[in-house]
Amino acid sequence: MLFFLYKRLQSAVVVLFAFSFVVFYLVQLPPGDYADAWAAARAAAGDRVTPDEVENIRQTYGLDRPFLVQYVSWIGSVLTGDLGYSFEFQKPVSHVLSERLPLTLAISFGALFVVYAVGIPLGIYSAVRRQSVVDYSATFIGYIGLATPNFLLALILVYFGQRWFGLSAGGVLSPEFLGEPWTTAKVVDFLTHLIIPVLVLGTAGTAAQVRTMRSTMLDELNRPYVTSARATGLPMRRAVLKYPTRVALIPIVATIGWELTSVISGAPIVGIVLSLPDMGPVFLQSLVNQDMPLAGSILLIYYLLVVIGTLISDLLLFALDPRIRQSVESAR
Repeated sequence: MLFFLYKRLQSAVVVLFAFSFVVFYLVQLPPGDYADAWAAARAAAGDRVTPDEVENIRQTYGLDRPFLVQYVSWIGSVLTGDLGYSFEFQKPVSHVLSERLPLTLAISFGALFVVYAVGIPLGIYSAVRRQSVVDYSATFIGYIGLATPNFLLALILVYFGQRWFGLSAGGVLSPEFLGEPWTTAKVVDFLTHLIIPVLVLGTAGTAAQVRTMRSTMLDELNRPYVTSARATGLPMRRAVLKYPTRVALIPIVATIGWELTSVISGAPIVGIVLSLPDMGPVFLQSLVNQDMPLAGSILLIYYLLVVIGTLISDLLLFALDPRIRQSVESAR
């Protein structure tokens, strides 16, 4: 087990360095740099900007140095726990992230919980009760969830949430709770406002997991060992949950890292559409302004979350599938 975990962490570290270099390159790939974006914004506001001011900004933030020197300086700071200084917000990146990262994590992991808490049981029920009303309904809703873009679904839910339930359009708090101390009523209001973004992010993933779980369960329910178990008098519930469900969970567990990637990649769009104070709008702004320390740190955090999801997936597969344990033992 420890050897398996060590090999996975070793691979994650290697990929982390490769990913950090690609991130640094892609953020700086568009023409110009933060100094040019700053000058363009000042000019658009009607201010006069001199070439000396632009060059001074470039020297202040070290943008005039060679590409590799800038990368080594940035990744070296990250490895020591210093995420750098945001050009756009004029404050340390850690301060910017501390204000918005908790909400992003709450929404992302809330959506991930919905995906598996709804997708797995509904997939099992659809397989056991094949061609029932629930099965057809889940299939129909699943196709809609897979086909509807997140931003469109967000707009639809905001409209009906406002019209039917009186939820304020956007934000995470009602106007009367802004600036007020945290109370039970404020916590309830906060959780109520999380329903729409969590549902938006979790709909497509839930639909996919229902289809995956249903198809895998149908394949396993037709195996001879299930028929033999039923012939010996084993109750249907135990015959389904003991072995077929465990086998059917393998492809579900194997995609936890991918599902987390899907949820995180959709979070910025949902945050922008719903006007949420999470990392979505900040991430978009940092890319537009080529704020490398902030954009790079956000992408690295996203990558680390994906690594954590993949690691959890590997550990669960190690526990579920004896073939993986045997292969690990033989590789030592």
